[in-house]
Amino acid sequence: MGDFLVNDFPRYLVLFLWVAVQIFLFSYFCWIFETEKKWFYLRTILKQGLCVARGSAACLNFNCMLILIPVCRNLISFVRGSSRGMRRVIRRILDKNITFHKTIAWAIVFWTAVHTGSHFWNYERLCYIWDDLPGMRCIPNPASPISGPGQKPVNVMWTTYAGISGHFIIVSLFLMVTSSIEIIRRSYFEVFWYTHHLFVVFFAGLIVHGFQGLLQGQTNTDFHDPELCYKKYLNGTRCNLIPDIDSCNLQDATFKAGGAQTWKWVVGPLGLYLLERIIRFYRSQQRVVVTKVVQHPSKTIELQMQKKGFHAEAGQYIFMQVPDIASLEWHPFTLTSSPEEKYFSVHIRVVGDWTDALAKRVGAEDKDFRQSYDMPDINVDGPFGTASEDIFRFRVGVCVGAGIGVTPFASILKSIWYQSQDANAEMKLQKVYFYWICPDTNAFEWFSDLLKSLEEQMMESGKADFLDYNIYLTRGWDQNQAKNIMLHEDDDVDAVTGLQQKTHYGRPQWESIFNNMAAAHRGADIGVFFCGPKILSSQLHKMSNRYTDQQSNTRFYYHKENF
Repeated sequence: MGDFLVNDFPRYLVLFLWVAVQIFLFSYFCWIFETEKKWFYLRTILKQGLCVARGSAACLNFNCMLILIPVCRNLISFVRGSSRGMRRVIRRILDKNITFHKTIAWAIVFWTAVHTGSHFWNYERLCYIWDDLPGMRCIPNPASPISGPGQKPVNVMWTTYAGISGHFIIVSLFLMVTSSIEIIRRSYFEVFWYTHHLFVVFFAGLIVHGFQGLLQGQTNTDFHDPELCYKKYLNGTRCNLIPDIDSCNLQDATFKAGGAQTWKWVVGPLGLYLLERIIRFYRSQQRVVVTKVVQHPSKTIELQMQKKGFHAEAGQYIFMQVPDIASLEWHPFTLTSSPEEKYFSVHIRVVGDWTDALAKRVGAEDKDFRQSYDMPDINVDGPFGTASEDIFRFRVGVCVGAGIGVTPFASILKSIWYQSQDANAEMKLQKVYFYWICPDTNAFEWFSDLLKSLEEQMMESGKADFLDYNIYLTRGWDQNQAKNIMLHEDDDVDAVTGLQQKTHYGRPQWESIFNNMAAAHRGADIGVFFCGPKILSSQLHKMSNRYTDQQSNTRFYYHKENF
């Protein structure tokens, strides 16, 4: 039982094609520089360093061409939303944009290391022929910035465009990658945010890297066959071409640089990304009005806002900037309002310097009502599409939120309610399972109010079976709370949440849950949507694969939120 291809085939296919293209590029450029006569003298001097340097350069160009496309949020959202009839497999690939961005980044790190190492070897070889192989000096040198013996490779590097720009590329790449490690990104988001803008330095260095044209190919191989003539240069101590009418003409070899190539690879994606940033800037300058600020328990604030022309689908997210706090920082927040409401809202947990400053600026703890003109300026970019909005494409949906990861489902549950009350709305979704795993009782407070309202409204409309929700408390209760829970075990409502559905204590038994859903919805496509930590995501992914059965045509499609 189980079929991993339903969930994993699209990404494996993309990864296979991506790796295959790199293997082809490396092999092809190695073959060119190892076989073409125009590069004969250069590879005689540099040996395998030439092949490796050019093959890795091609792979670097390819990955640098791709790296910006997955972070063009407007482009991806446009593609996702432009065709509602788009095949599910394409949309699932688009949902992996951040994962693909990270994978490409590590490939750039790898090929940068290979390319850098090969050129260190090449500079050593260029010095080596002057100091240790005097006979090799006589070979026409189409690449060397070294004009005599006794020079050090490190010093020579800093006299060339390639050497200077290469070091700037390496430093900027190192800072971007190290600051993107999860523990740093989550603990010091500002460090991640600012250092990631070194991509400007990275691409500038990349574009000018080959402008000097150090590597030059021979232009007159028809009149000067290098495979026949190069031995004549090694004859004796003088660099004179010895005539050989039968095998070698007297014409000296001439060379010409091929010109910079990298800009041809990256100019298109850079143009797309520039357009992306222009759109972001334009949308961020549109006025946002804060209509209401709600102070929820557990240090959570709700901002209700309005913006002309703003329309979002359920489950989407926005980026927010508050210039009074930090003029360059943009933070992602999932929308908790539904498309049917006249405002859009976000729930923000006050857990850091930025969120704490925002709570003070909007007067979250003020007892007096604050007018909208007293609010700080807030810039909003978005909304952007996510995997969660695809829940309406399934007949059965499973929503799993862990802790604050429940926020995407606030918007979805609200929208489900509004659509279920609209007689003219055509909703494919017929059943929703909702699982909320909380680490402590404080996390219940703001979201339980929404669940209570939905519960009452569904019962009043005769659709109590539409939503099956389960709340799990994994820790956070003390001895007094445990006693209170036991005393109220037989009450009609839960002692912790006030909901009719009783809270479960401990962690969900996913084996049993998926088994029951597969039996209840045999032959159905079931969408599983998750927002939360990686460990739980991996578990749900495995369960979705395990309980997908092609014989009964029961398929669990797993989706995870990526920001």
